[in-house]
Amino acid sequence: MWDPKVYQRYGDERSRPFYDLLARVGAEAPAHIVDLGCGPGNLTASLAERWPDARIEGIDSSADMIDSAAELPEARTGRVGFAVGDVSTWTPPADVDLIVANALLQWVPGHRQLVRGWADGVRPGTWLAFQVPGNFDAPSHQLLRELAASPEWAGQIAGLRDSGAGWDPAEYAGDLLEAGCDVDAWETTYLHLLPASSSTPHPVLAWMEGTALRPAKAALADRPQDWARFRDQLADRLAKAYPVRHGVVAFPFRRIFVVGRKR
Repeated sequence: MWDPKVYQRYGDERSRPFYDLLARVGAEAPAHIVDLGCGPGNLTASLAERWPDARIEGIDSSADMIDSAAELPEARTGRVGFAVGDVSTWTPPADVDLIVANALLQWVPGHRQLVRGWADGVRPGTWLAFQVPGNFDAPSHQLLRELAASPEWAGQIAGLRDSGAGWDPAEYAGDLLEAGCDVDAWETTYLHLLPASSSTPHPVLAWMEGTALRPAKAALADRPQDWARFRDQLADRLAKAYPVRHGVVAFPFRRIFVVGRKR
């Protein structure tokens, strides 16, 4: 249940980590690039500006996201290709030069082993670049898990990210080093200042509806009144944890970045 419009409510804030990640990729003229978890495709399409001679593919598990990506000018002209696919079974093509996975792997069980397999299998000179959220212990996610585990909702909602869903950058770096890569790994905490309005939902709730709240909405999809009640209860908790000041809500967001190049 990925909604491209909901996901892009905070397009600038969601795009910035992608550009920060790719800024550390030193590939000069990659011939084949694959962007896994490409979402609505706008960031994938931007790769064609930096590497105009590359063959660029975007893959996502959501047909709705791929349908949205297919409407981009770069897709219509064939400059960038998009397809539905399952990252958990994806295998790097022999000729791939750059694999990108931006804000994807946190949704994939066992993703560290998956990435290690990619790094083991690619040819020398191939780049791997991925970014994952590291905010699973933030108040936003703690409040979501606590509400889902409360007596009213216990057992009704599954698939939420737990507090151990993110790893330390050093652990990711170690995985790629063992696979024979040179590695650049770091973490950043962005402070998003999200505009608030009395006529719109709390900004952090609106953000979460595009990502972390998806499993809850899916679980209650056939009971819209229950979903509305759950959403309202979470909104009340978020409003206390993230108060509005000077017309905005300060929303710290930690992210982990890893770039590797196969030796």
